[in-house]
Amino acid sequence: MRVVFLTHNYPRSPADMSGSFLHTLAAALVRRGTAVTVLAPSDEGAGGRETRDGVAIERVRYAHASRETLAYRGTMTSAIRRPAGLVALRGLHRALRRAAGAELRAGARLVHAHWWIPAGLAVPPDAPFVLTCHGTDAALLRRSWPARVLARPVFRRARVVTAVSSELARTIERATGRAVDPSHVQPMPVETGTFRAGPGGGGIVVIGRLTRQKRVGLAIAAVARLRELGHDARLTIIGDGPTRPELEEEVRTRELGEVVAFAGAVPPASIPERLATADLMLFPAEREGFGLAAAEAFMCGVPVVACRDGGGLLDVVPADGAGRLASPTPEALARVALELLQDPSARQLAGEAGAEWRRRLDPDTAAAACERWYREALGE
Repeated sequence: MRVVFLTHNYPRSPADMSGSFLHTLAAALVRRGTAVTVLAPSDEGAGGRETRDGVAIERVRYAHASRETLAYRGTMTSAIRRPAGLVALRGLHRALRRAAGAELRAGARLVHAHWWIPAGLAVPPDAPFVLTCHGTDAALLRRSWPARVLARPVFRRARVVTAVSSELARTIERATGRAVDPSHVQPMPVETGTFRAGPGGGGIVVIGRLTRQKRVGLAIAAVARLRELGHDARLTIIGDGPTRPELEEEVRTRELGEVVAFAGAVPPASIPERLATADLMLFPAEREGFGLAAAEAFMCGVPVVACRDGGGLLDVVPADGAGRLASPTPEALARVALELLQDPSARQLAGEAGAEWRRRLDPDTAAAACERWYREALGE
């Protein structure tokens, strides 16, 4: 079978974290005998074709190079509020639709659209397609009635609608009326074999893109509170994004420069090694689509603290044992973090939780689920 991945977010290089899970999935499908062509936007004029791990990738040009900045930065929602951003989005929609149509005419049987906007909107009329929501697109459905109006025909037209967490599935049904069957809830995969328990000793870690939704400032404030309680807490922040300057300023203001380090974006292949040295992960994001980094932490035997309003994170992080759930305040996060840091059984319980996530996140498991969806969408 030949399938088209249609997406606005796909790693631009092996070291790029943007949509890296999609490449893991595409490569697993290829290994299982499904041909995959990825159609993704150009980035500031960097278009063209390549093949990586057997996956054909085309970067589609959609605007002048100076305006090809909608994708890969986590800022699409804010960009489309501006007239220039709307023009660029319209160009992206048209370019993705043209490219998908060409692939279908050349023999592709199905489109797998990742995120309903812009990919779901860009699927050619009458094309059979599977639609997967990953989180940011569902968040848009929650807060914007025009988005819900725009999205409902896309969800009605999709032959199969999937989500990466049960929380997202509930959001989709409330916003669009389209129910997501439990068999259509599947987290995106990782190369699970690279995650191993390590010695710890490296302190607390946060992993994620530095945006307001990730609420990394809460983690910084929680570390400050831990130090007030007499715990010598160190924090490493892995990731980059638009809120980094204000987070760095907060560290300076709180005089935490000696204990808080910004590691920046690191290659996905480096994440297991980073986690193996961590003692605890703080994941204070709100309304997360799934929270893959939390499952990765468990696979390395690292306990995780998340917030009660973490959305899909509640599919991953338990309220006790391997993790804790807290109110989104520095005091609450610090209190439960200290509980885990002082619990001698926490790392063992995290490792036990990680064994189950190792099974669920295995690339072959996710690829097999996709193949079932594809056959269902095609009526086979």
